[in-house]
Amino acid sequence: MAEPTADAARAAADRGWRLRHLPVLVLSSVALAALGAAVGGVTGGADAALGVAAGVAVTALSYTLTTVVLAWADARNPQLVLPVGVGLYVAKITALGAVMVLVASTGWAGLVPLCLGIAAGVAVWTGVHIWWLTTVHARRQQG
Repeated sequence: MAEPTADAARAAADRGWRLRHLPVLVLSSVALAALGAAVGGVTGGADAALGVAAGVAVTALSYTLTTVVLAWADARNPQLVLPVGVGLYVAKITALGAVMVLVASTGWAGLVPLCLGIAAGVAVWTGVHIWWLTTVHARRQQG
């Protein structure tokens, strides 16, 4: 087995690195949910406002759960990341599919805004995460 690199040793010494980005991503999701709910409320009423906000919340909760669980697995043993990550992914997609089928069966008017909220949540979370990695995290690595 290879010797740990300086980066690995520094990461092991800094236990918080795995979750350091989470507050920024969660706050961006909260801002998106508020903005989306306002736009949904104006354009489609209360169901649309609730649908968009719920969609963003579903995405943020899903990504937060993934981040926390994978950070836990990586802290225990990096070889756990793949099996735990795949298992969690299968569980989340199954649960999301079941929830979407259940919501669709009700005929709720907020279904399309819910889907749009999920899509917007994914785009914003991914974009903010890329920004964080290329600016904040990159500066920490250089320093």
